[in-house]
Amino acid sequence: MSTDHPLSSRAAITGLGMTELGRVYGRSATDLAADAVLRALADAGLARSELDGLLINAGISQGVDLSLAQAVGLRDLALQTQMNGYGSSAGQMIGYATLAVAAGLARHVACVFADTPLAPGSRAGQAYGRARAGRRGVASIGPALGFAGPIPYYALHAQRHMDLYGTTQDQLGAVAVSSRAWARKNPLATMREPLDLAGYHASPWIVEPFHILDCCLVSNGAICVIVSAAEQARDLARPPVYVRGFAQAHQLEWDDTAPSLAQRSSAAAFSMAGCKAGDIRTAQIYDCYTFTVIATLEDYGFCKRGEGGAFAASGALGPGGALPTNTGGGMLSAYYMWGMTPVSEAVIQARGDGGERQVDRADLVAVSGNGGIFNYHATLVLSPAAS
Repeated sequence: MSTDHPLSSRAAITGLGMTELGRVYGRSATDLAADAVLRALADAGLARSELDGLLINAGISQGVDLSLAQAVGLRDLALQTQMNGYGSSAGQMIGYATLAVAAGLARHVACVFADTPLAPGSRAGQAYGRARAGRRGVASIGPALGFAGPIPYYALHAQRHMDLYGTTQDQLGAVAVSSRAWARKNPLATMREPLDLAGYHASPWIVEPFHILDCCLVSNGAICVIVSAAEQARDLARPPVYVRGFAQAHQLEWDDTAPSLAQRSSAAAFSMAGCKAGDIRTAQIYDCYTFTVIATLEDYGFCKRGEGGAFAASGALGPGGALPTNTGGGMLSAYYMWGMTPVSEAVIQARGDGGERQVDRADLVAVSGNGGIFNYHATLVLSPAAS
């Protein structure tokens, strides 16, 4: 594995800050975001005055904005903006932060996600109702036909994959079971009860072929990472996690005749990192649904197209498997912080901080982010060693 790409390993993640995650009430998104930034600074061993970049991702609820800088007490920023590429936002923020520190526009950039969609006494399924309500005109046709929110659309994609390739319900369930096996080793995970295929099949239907356990959790909380220039990262408090590769791909319309966004994005990121799919030791995949894990495994080249279900059912993703995946429990069983869920777990594994869930080899970690209905994608390749 080698690369001469000028941006590979020019930056590293030096700080990680995670607040309480899940049914956390009584705190605003801004309060949680400020907490996560300060935790990340402390983790990196940086003073507040040393942070000169701030990238914010507010999630669907839009509870945090540019005023976060004041809430944190940041007075000398060289870079600040608010971004939203949905589930691809975390990977995008880290990519832009890498460009900024590599170009000398900033030294240390905080990338933070915060959201508080859950309210006391309400069900998780009601969490985003307000944000999606009140659509008028043509935009109201979909909800009137039952297409409210992303679940029916992803369900159609999953059903099509099942029809084309013979992917089974058990194979979708294998992804949920694998995630739960990892979550049982993560003290911060929301769902830690044992789960087997029988329990998966017994869970309520949402939209066929999705049971409720095919769908991610809804969580309140915030996660922040700090991206620093590589030459400064080596002197900070925690071992740097180098950004070996990063890329994005976006497209609003599905096109079967062209490579998928995940294929385009992963190919570019792997090329920058100088690696192939076979070199990746562990993967943190954006698992808004079990099906997105299967689709991403195929598109990233961990298995052939149409074989993702069988790959998951083989036990490859779980503890002791060939490709440990979503080792904190992912968004299906741990917490839903958009792309910061896979990013934070990648940092934990690359640092060797996984405790009971630490994998044997985390020298090259692939991270995916997916937004919209397969409309936005970002890929990272992270490593404890520079290229």
